[in-house]
Amino acid sequence: MRHIKSIVFAAILAAAPLGSWAAVSVGVSINIAPPVLPVYEQPPLPGDGYIWMPGYWAWGDDGYFWVPGTWVLAPEPGFLWTPGYWGFVDGGYLWHEGYWGPHVGFYGGVNYGFGYGGVGYQGGYWNHGAFFYNRTVNNVGSVHVTNVYNKTVVNNINVTRVSYNGGGGTHARPTAVEESAAREHHLAPTSGQREQVRAAAGNRNLLAKVNNGAPPVAATPRPQAQIKAGPRAVPGAAPEPAVNRGPNAAAAAAARAPLRNDRPARDQQREAQAQRAQVREAQQARQVPQREARQAREQAQAQRREEPRAAPQRPQRPAQRPEAEKRRDDQR
Repeated sequence: MRHIKSIVFAAILAAAPLGSWAAVSVGVSINIAPPVLPVYEQPPLPGDGYIWMPGYWAWGDDGYFWVPGTWVLAPEPGFLWTPGYWGFVDGGYLWHEGYWGPHVGFYGGVNYGFGYGGVGYQGGYWNHGAFFYNRTVNNVGSVHVTNVYNKTVVNNINVTRVSYNGGGGTHARPTAVEESAAREHHLAPTSGQREQVRAAAGNRNLLAKVNNGAPPVAATPRPQAQIKAGPRAVPGAAPEPAVNRGPNAAAAAAARAPLRNDRPARDQQREAQAQRAQVREAQQARQVPQREARQAREQAQAQRREEPRAAPQRPQRPAQRPEAEKRRDDQR
């Protein structure tokens, strides 16, 4: 099933300096096409400065496995992500690694959705160090981001879910602008993106031969989140809106399910501990005035007990007149 021409990608990664990263091809050629792209929901934006990395099929020892899409921080302001893609070359499928650069280059004409419709990126742009998000193709959610706009995006190139270029896939060829972008200063995938791949490679449920092309964890809010345990994951078979929300732009719109548990377990434990500490502090803060008031009442009661009690005074009766004086008055 496999035809391996060469395995040199690890050496290329080790030798290539980060500042001069270019769009290189993985040195493994496979003679079986990658599965179609699953239709899935995009998790809400976790914060300002995050850019969407669409999910894709990667190759491992056990065949194709799904690398869930995720929100990642750009390595520096002004840089955009060019997704990797599979290309049919000399009878085999060769992976072209993605990269960061000032402009989005060629990614095989593959419609990854969420702004990556096959050419360029319509999900947002940089302006004076801030990234502006297009709500039409990004799930901004409830995060407080003021730099947003709405621009309708229409797919005229590829409305299928094919995941590779050539050999029965897309027929796109690099434009002059994309060729120019490929020669620009590039940066390699970030550590978060590499961690996403490693975590996906370690989850057998993400293997195409296990999930039949419908990965149980299709997207995550941050790298590695939900991949290992996979609870309440974004369903791989969930349809998305028809306006360039995913690879199948013609799919019927469906209600969005709220995403929960959007942080790794370790981060959730730390947050829970911090919340418990805040509760304890608040309780202690409320107990201080109560304790002071109780002490004041006890001191007042002690002072009243120590004061000597004065004997109650009886009301004085009017003095009685002598009997002789009363008789004189009566006689008068």
